[in-house]
Amino acid sequence: MTTLSDPIRIGAIEAKNRVFMAPLTRGRATAQHVPTPIMVDYYRQRASAGLILTEATGISQEGLGWPFAPGIWSDEQVEAWKPIVRAVHEAGGKIVCQLWHMGRIVHPDFLGGAKPVSASATTAPDAAHTYEGKKPYAEARPLSVDEIPRLLADYDRAARNAIAAGFDGVQIHAANGYLIDQFLRDGSNFRTDAYGGSIENRIRLLTEVTRTVADAVGRDRTGVRLSPNGAIQGVDDSNPEALFGAAAAALSKIGIAFLELREPGPNGTFGTANHPPIAPTMKAAFDGPLILNSDYDGPRAQTALEEGQADAVAFGRPFIANPDLPERLAKHAPLNKDEAKTWYSQGPEGYVDYPALGTAKAA
Repeated sequence: MTTLSDPIRIGAIEAKNRVFMAPLTRGRATAQHVPTPIMVDYYRQRASAGLILTEATGISQEGLGWPFAPGIWSDEQVEAWKPIVRAVHEAGGKIVCQLWHMGRIVHPDFLGGAKPVSASATTAPDAAHTYEGKKPYAEARPLSVDEIPRLLADYDRAARNAIAAGFDGVQIHAANGYLIDQFLRDGSNFRTDAYGGSIENRIRLLTEVTRTVADAVGRDRTGVRLSPNGAIQGVDDSNPEALFGAAAAALSKIGIAFLELREPGPNGTFGTANHPPIAPTMKAAFDGPLILNSDYDGPRAQTALEEGQADAVAFGRPFIANPDLPERLAKHAPLNKDEAKTWYSQGPEGYVDYPALGTAKAA
């Protein structure tokens, strides 16, 4: 019987267990999106994960609109990531960098007043986080076909920079209503060119980005994240089963190392779904390790492995408050509760001060 504690090979990466750390935006970089020394401690503490998927990391200023989130487009950012990756490796862990372009979720404040880009001229609901507080989103401009090569070059550079920083691989963030997701779904993609209309056209950007990244760092070091089964940040699709089944088949054909799916349930604790899970359809179409994510605890994750629903499970908020989560799950130990007020705050509180088993929380 496969257990969460069993090792697994993910492409070129030998993961020591199947308790993966999900991407978690934490807002501890500088305002110029450069990683900081406190991030060394944070990631080192969580190196017992089978695989760490970093917080979403911007591939360019055009694609990054979250205060104090890190990027990986500049030499300065690469140098600042190096001690973080080295610390994880020295602690026996493996870590991949999640590559992020937010599309229409980038507020013009991050772009010198320019409009963000998206599949079509649409506006995200709700409000953006900016350095001056929350502000309404602005209407995006459609990314032109002539700009696609530039976008692909940004992904290529970011992927190569990740390997230069020492990462074991990369994950393409194609979920959660960000740029690639905006192209995938017919609720936000109204294009009439080769990137819009049919499912084949709407998955084109995803496959082009994935091939670009795989060519840069190797298929066996490339993963993708998708969020198939619900509306998120105003992005939805009229036929998600067909869309994401086709996306999984296309990614399988490319031969990527892994596919991670974030699929909350109808009563999810951080987002809810308006469609049943599409993971079974995607698993049938994808010939590689499948990682599931959202609201898993130890018993439910173990059941997912035993029933062949997943090959590993990624945990998000439990890893915020439990840096030694794999040990806790293996020992059926109680979990610390995370504090939402410090998810995105600056400084060490709620970041590097959660206790490991047998220790008290730092004062």
